[in-house]
Amino acid sequence: MNEATTADTEATAKGHEGAAVRREIVDIVASRTLYDESYLLPESHFEADLGIDSVIHESILALVKERFALGAPLPDGLYTIRELTAAVEEALASSSAEDPVLEAVLRAASHHTQYRRDQLPLDADFEGELGIDSVVLVSIVADCARALGLPDNLAGTLTAPTLRDLIAELRAYRDSGGTAAPGRAASWDSRSMKDFVEGRDGDLFAKTRSFRGHLRGREAEHLYWYGMPLHSRCGSRALILDELTGQKREFLMFASNNYLGVANHPKVIEAVCEATRAFGATHTGSRFIGGTNMLHKELERRLAAFKGRPACIVYPGGYAANLGTISALVKSYDTLIVDKLNHMSIVDGARLSGAVRKIYQHNDMADLERVLKRCDDHTAGKLIVADGVFSMHGDICDLPEIVRLGKEYGARVMIDDAHATGVLGARGSGTAEHFGLKGEVDLELGTMSKSLAGMGGFVVGDEDVVEYLRFYANSYVFAAGIPAGVAAGLIASLDLIETEPERITRLWSNIRFLHQRLTDAGFDLEHTESAILPLVIGDERRALEMGRAVRARGLFCQTVVFPGVPLGDARLRISVTCEHTREDLETAAGIFVDAARETGVLPSAG
Repeated sequence: MNEATTADTEATAKGHEGAAVRREIVDIVASRTLYDESYLLPESHFEADLGIDSVIHESILALVKERFALGAPLPDGLYTIRELTAAVEEALASSSAEDPVLEAVLRAASHHTQYRRDQLPLDADFEGELGIDSVVLVSIVADCARALGLPDNLAGTLTAPTLRDLIAELRAYRDSGGTAAPGRAASWDSRSMKDFVEGRDGDLFAKTRSFRGHLRGREAEHLYWYGMPLHSRCGSRALILDELTGQKREFLMFASNNYLGVANHPKVIEAVCEATRAFGATHTGSRFIGGTNMLHKELERRLAAFKGRPACIVYPGGYAANLGTISALVKSYDTLIVDKLNHMSIVDGARLSGAVRKIYQHNDMADLERVLKRCDDHTAGKLIVADGVFSMHGDICDLPEIVRLGKEYGARVMIDDAHATGVLGARGSGTAEHFGLKGEVDLELGTMSKSLAGMGGFVVGDEDVVEYLRFYANSYVFAAGIPAGVAAGLIASLDLIETEPERITRLWSNIRFLHQRLTDAGFDLEHTESAILPLVIGDERRALEMGRAVRARGLFCQTVVFPGVPLGDARLRISVTCEHTREDLETAAGIFVDAARETGVLPSAG
């Protein structure tokens, strides 16, 4: 590119930025004067032409200063939109030149959020106002570190809540020569999976090699024990091959989401086998093109009846259900309002939709209302999405307040019942039944790989909404459906759940028993009210070590670290099922206590 072309490009970029500044200023003046924007010409004199007195003039200048996050006062004598625009542009250029940290942060935040710089107030909350979650923040910090010549691993250590706080942390780290950030002990690789998200290199696969070294180190210490293959059915016990040692061992199983114990029931297995023999192993097209089987139709009818709603659509998976439903209904001009701890499939659905995403603090209804109040564009739609049961915490969303606030502020509501179906409610139909709010929730989403003992996802709601999803949810339209055998097994599972309610009774008896044992032992189980019991530890190293100690004693449950939970929130995740016996639960409680004492999670006895 020659010098003339470069100059033209820079001039064009500055022109676009200047036009954006002018549009924002016109918007501010219009809001304070009620003039139509077409009447506000660049040379219009605020006082002589527009009748703007000194009080309104000062309020306009204050709003401009706040909108563009200007640190220094604007000069006197700004009496036209052109003069005010030029002064703001000069102030922005000056602040960027004088403060490279500010420039790096604004540039990175604008790039990763698609907001213009004038839409990034320095004191706006990352989650509730800008929709910047921890994953996006990692990318912003990584860009800033690269631009300022700071270490790449800084991306996993800074967790500022606003742009201003992030600027302060970066400036402090740079000015201290690196001593402001936490040090890393030589004997322990304190990196987490978060540190490999933003590994940038000319070779796209460089980060994979870096992560491989970290992974092998964790595996050598038997701390990462993910994806080990089962060599038996998965019930209250399971035979698992430890690929790190090459040995098989039977474990007491507390990592299964088979809450109602129907996955291994003879009637379910026989239904799968019979339908597979009748209809074959799979389909050869999407539901629209040769992939719909009579069993799909029957399954959708049964699920709608089970959930007490008019209609149902079945997706290939629960993840696909969230991706397809959110991206079909919510568009770039709409707003998606989500709980901070929602499942990643909801987060990815939001990204795919391109909608403005607002995050409210976990189960904080005052914060949800604050976010809804700030969504003041009445021409666009709003959708509140929350997990019914939060998968790594076990607590239940405050559905009555979510429904009330949705109605008050004109927002639709969708609840993800992945871990609530088969667990909550007298019939096990989920969160809405649990709270007596059937028909009050616009959309209820579920997955069939847990209590329902199959594969796939589904959404129930009004017929016109479900019919729309069949034509506009890409993860349904352009994907093959679940095989006929799986559909038949799911129908058999529904039969068992509906005709044997004692399964839910046994499940809740087991949940209460183990919850009491673990609470009495001194574990932090947060606010769980479901079949998911989290043993909250916090420190990732200690959580990994306790997971290893638990496995050594013959019990398997999930060790959850980033990205399953935020850094500093590591835990063991225990799943209780109706198949566990009282002896299983007593043994498990003893194992958790012994392992916790060994690793320092609980104080040693005596």
